[in-house]
Amino acid sequence: MASEHRNSTASTLDPVQMIADARRALFTMVGVLAAIWSIQLVNWMDDYELGKRFGIIPQDPGRLPNIVTAPFLHWNWAHLEANSGPLFVFGFLAAYRGVKKFLGLTLLVALTSELTSWVFDSPNRIGAGASGVVFGYFGYVVLRGIFDRNLIDTLIGVVLGASYAYMVTSALPGVAPGISWSAHLGGLVGGLAGAWIFRNRTPRPTPAPKSNAKAGPTTDPSSPNAALLKELDDLGL
Repeated sequence: MASEHRNSTASTLDPVQMIADARRALFTMVGVLAAIWSIQLVNWMDDYELGKRFGIIPQDPGRLPNIVTAPFLHWNWAHLEANSGPLFVFGFLAAYRGVKKFLGLTLLVALTSELTSWVFDSPNRIGAGASGVVFGYFGYVVLRGIFDRNLIDTLIGVVLGASYAYMVTSALPGVAPGISWSAHLGGLVGGLAGAWIFRNRTPRPTPAPKSNAKAGPTTDPSSPNAALLKELDDLGL
């Protein structure tokens, strides 16, 4: 398997490696979306019993373990469709630098988004949906390049942050009624933290020190001319 991350500019800009990384990220996200849509199909056929059983109920200790299942459940097809587009785009960018990091990040933002929702949301609702994970991927991609000291990823983060900055408003209380602002906020914080937690720790190669000494001709000490050359050198000739 290819390295999770490469520091050198040459490897970062290697077209063959870039295509391989993109293909791996693409297959990963196709698999993720296929799984979520399959779960939705089963959920729909069972009159959304999966959501009722495995969604979270805030402040209910018995439902706390469901923070790992709730992000993969949705209440209707429109809910799933609304999340699928940004989930694929941000997830693809998050997975581009390594699938292992991506899986760890997914677990992190799922936990932070649903745990925040469990603490702050009203206990009169059952929470489910991948929007908190979407916000987590977004936060991760925005900051990743800075912590990895990667110019390309930093530029991608700047463009992404500027293009989708309006999304952050739905992570504020009262801005989007009927939507779990706390899940969005928890996912965003988890993604920002993930950019540091999963940062590239491979040390950069140290350039060889430059020598200021001038190179000169070398003489074999056993050469018959060695003594003569030494005398001339002593005389400054």
